[in-house]
Amino acid sequence: MGIWAYLLGFIIVFNIMLGLSIVFLERKDASSTWAWLMVLLFLPIAGFVLYLIFGRPISKKRIFTWDTKSRLGVKAAVQSQLRALEDGSFHFKQDELTEHEDLVYLHLRNDDAIFTHDNKVDIYTDGAAKFDALIQDLEMATDHIHLLYYRIRSDQLGKRFADVLVKKANEGVEVRVLYDDMGSRSLGRKYIKRLQHAGVLVEAFFPPKIAKLNFKINYRNHRKLAIIDGKVGYIGGFNIGDEYLGKDKKFGYWRDTHLRIYGNAVQNMQTRFILDWNQASRNDILYEDRFYDAAGAGDVGVQIVSSGPDQDWEQIKNGYIKMIMEAKEYIYIQTPYFIPDESLRDVLRVAVLSGVDVKIMIPNKPDHPFVYWATLSSVGDLLNAGAEVYMYQNGFLHAKTIVVDGKISSVGTANIDVRSFRLNFEVNAFLYDLDLTQRLDDAFNRDILLSTQLTKKLYEQRSLGIRFKESVSRLISPVL
Repeated sequence: MGIWAYLLGFIIVFNIMLGLSIVFLERKDASSTWAWLMVLLFLPIAGFVLYLIFGRPISKKRIFTWDTKSRLGVKAAVQSQLRALEDGSFHFKQDELTEHEDLVYLHLRNDDAIFTHDNKVDIYTDGAAKFDALIQDLEMATDHIHLLYYRIRSDQLGKRFADVLVKKANEGVEVRVLYDDMGSRSLGRKYIKRLQHAGVLVEAFFPPKIAKLNFKINYRNHRKLAIIDGKVGYIGGFNIGDEYLGKDKKFGYWRDTHLRIYGNAVQNMQTRFILDWNQASRNDILYEDRFYDAAGAGDVGVQIVSSGPDQDWEQIKNGYIKMIMEAKEYIYIQTPYFIPDESLRDVLRVAVLSGVDVKIMIPNKPDHPFVYWATLSSVGDLLNAGAEVYMYQNGFLHAKTIVVDGKISSVGTANIDVRSFRLNFEVNAFLYDLDLTQRLDDAFNRDILLSTQLTKKLYEQRSLGIRFKESVSRLISPVL
């Protein structure tokens, strides 16, 4: 028997063992399990390589710990709010929101997401306006700056940020920058060294053991947070780079949604940053009052909700499902990737069939082809149920927003796909306010004017080639 026969036998046995581990040990959901088994069956060698890159699970042991977290009184505050919800003493500032108390309860119970009701929130849908506001706030910093971004580029906008951060560090402001190593893989050492030379503390999330050889495609930190002096916080979809200013020729104008929050919700954003920082850095941030110097500034209710593969529950997805279940009139969704799992797809279909007006807006162009075709396949299901689907034409749509009945909404980093719900670390602001939600409504309706409607008739006229791409992409979507 030749060496090739031995090699073939080894590959077959190894693939069987790997398949058994996926089925019996990792406890993936059924669709993901079948997808990986098909990959291993038809691509035995390449499938193994793909599994090493995309499929390896992360330990369910929480990787974010903070020994001094108890000093913040997080658990005490959560228990107090839970009791208030249970005994009927919890009150929104706006009576119309009372029906959504159970959504607050869900996030409190499962994610320790403290509800704050004294926030002022600004909405940014344009990159230039968002970055101008953020840089202005950075310029005003007197104590500390905390930045967490999935992607930071060393282009013109990146250098503009570097100039401000170096300046503030030289003024004695504590500056920390945390970036995802995969998302910011093009960030050069020269850029980082310039920051570090000025005294800026810089850390990478899940870096490789060998520089520039990071094969951990999954389990990335997709969060975008900025906290200045513990008083002002930013959360949303914009990363740092010229493309988010609409300077990329391929995508053109970049349509996203970002929030500037002033109020006690910033404390919860700060906690999220510190937990992430302490995971990535040996120089832990310890509890100090100066990091929690937020003060009430408005009357918007906010919960900061995190999710990630280290958790037992898909917190943000569960929040989306609960919002959809509570809808009586309409649901507006904007997302660059729409590949819902069965649970979310079913609840949306039920909403449509129950008479709720469901509108979904997606980009008209792909940044990831397989994800784009899987998105088209997914919206086709809801078109058949009666949902309205719009394709944004004025550039690239990257916003991740959900608006329900003009009362509650969510803005953050989580897309509607398996990667955001199960594989990446995400953070969203769940918002309870009539005026703020109306502003998000208005933004959605303005975007409809810049979109074309994908009707059921148009969808059914797609070519065989597109149908084939959709079918293949949907089949492999659980492992994308």
